[in-house]
Amino acid sequence: VLMTAGLYTQAQEMTLPTFTQYLADNEFVISPVYAGIGDYVKIRGNALTQWVGIKDAPDTQTLVGDVRLGQKSGVGGLFYNDKNGNTRQMGARVSFAHHLTLNNQDDRFLSFGISYNINQFRLEAGDFDTDGDGTPGVADPGITDNRSTTNHNFDVGVLFRSGGFFASLNASNILNKQLDLFAINEPNTLRNYYLYTGYRYKKKITSRFEWEPSVFYQLFESDGRSSTDVNMKMRFWDFEDYYWAGISYRFLNDQFFTPLNIGPMIGMKKGAFYFAYSYQLITNEIQAYSTGTHMITLGVDIFQGISNCRCMMR
Repeated sequence: VLMTAGLYTQAQEMTLPTFTQYLADNEFVISPVYAGIGDYVKIRGNALTQWVGIKDAPDTQTLVGDVRLGQKSGVGGLFYNDKNGNTRQMGARVSFAHHLTLNNQDDRFLSFGISYNINQFRLEAGDFDTDGDGTPGVADPGITDNRSTTNHNFDVGVLFRSGGFFASLNASNILNKQLDLFAINEPNTLRNYYLYTGYRYKKKITSRFEWEPSVFYQLFESDGRSSTDVNMKMRFWDFEDYYWAGISYRFLNDQFFTPLNIGPMIGMKKGAFYFAYSYQLITNEIQAYSTGTHMITLGVDIFQGISNCRCMMR
C-alpha cells in the first residue's frame, strides 16, 4: 500500500498525477509536442478525484488549451490546482511545438515540443493535527508557519507519427529542484520520463469502427520507480461525431499481475462539445476504504480552420 501511494504522492511536487486524462483526446496534458495538431482551438477541462472515501485524498483540476500557430507550429497552455492532504500546488505550463512532414504520401511526421513550467508548492501547517484530537491544531513548537516555494522548470518532447502509428517521448522537469525550504534529504531530482505509443486501426477506410491499443510508460528518475498503462479504446464514427469506450490497466513494472488500478472509460464528441468519464478500481488494500478514482473531462473544439499541411491534422 505504501509503495502504491508513494508512486503518486511522493512525486506530487511539480508533477501532476497522471491517470487516464491523456486518453480523453487530451494528449497535450502529458507532452508539449501535441500543441497545435488539429484544425481548431482545442480546450479541455478535467477534474480528477483519487481514492474517494479517504479523507484528504488527492484532488486535481486542470484546464488545457492549444491552437495552431501558422502552418507548421502550435502553442498551448495548461493551468492546474492540486490538493493532497496538507499540501497544495498551483501552476501553469506554456508550450510550443513544431511539426515537420517527413513523407506526405505516407502521413509520416516528426514533431518537437518544449514547455516552460511555473509551480507554487505550499505546505499548510495550520491544518496539521499534531495534538491528535481530530481537529486542526499544531502542538509541535517546531512547526511555526506555512511554507511555500515557487519553482521554474521545463519539459521537452518528441513525437513520431506514421499512418495509424504514434510514439511520443517526453522528459518532464528537466532541471533539479533547489532545497531551500524543506528537508535536505528529500530528492532534488524531479525528472520524469513518459513514453506513449499506440496504433489507430481501421479494418477498411469506410469502416465506422476504429480500434486504438496503446501503452503509457512512466519512469521517475529520483528513485527508479516506474509504471505502465496498457489501454484499449474503440471509437464509433457518425460522420464527424464519434463515441468511444475503453479500458485501462496500470501496474508497477515489477508487479505485472498485481495492478495498481483497472477501470473502464467512455466518451463522446458531438459537434464542438466533448465529454469523457473514467473510473479506476483500486485493487489493493486501499479498496477497503475507498470507492475508487473518478475523472471527468469536458471540452470544446472551436474556431475551425483547415491547415494546408497534413502534419497539423489529427
